[in-house]
Amino acid sequence: MAERNVLGKELELCSTEPLTGFYRDGFCHTGVQDRGSHTICAVVTFEFLEHQRKIGNDLITPMPQYNFPGLVPGDRWCVTARNWLQAHYDGAAAHVVLACTHEQVLEIVPLSILQQYAVDVPPSPSGIEL
Repeated sequence: MAERNVLGKELELCSTEPLTGFYRDGFCHTGVQDRGSHTICAVVTFEFLEHQRKIGNDLITPMPQYNFPGLVPGDRWCVTARNWLQAHYDGAAAHVVLACTHEQVLEIVPLSILQQYAVDVPPSPSGIEL
């Protein structure tokens, strides 16, 4: 059975550029090995990235040994539910793509909070008409 998003539909791809997900498959899938619950597909902002660095989760610095390119504002990335929730409480939460956010996050973050940050963005900026 396909994994579901917070809207009760099939979980959609979060990002392949950069390649995200606990399993590095582009989806915010989760499982028993994913102790951090990398279930929220976030569109990261400068404020969110700085907040994460301050709490010890540096998402900016590239780490080639882990095939991690480092993130820049606008990137889509599967972030941990607890760190995202902490950013919400601290006023620095990133936007959320609900269709790509795994339903298991609802055990940690209420849907009503996620909906406050919901955005519907294409997987690539090339899809945005100017």
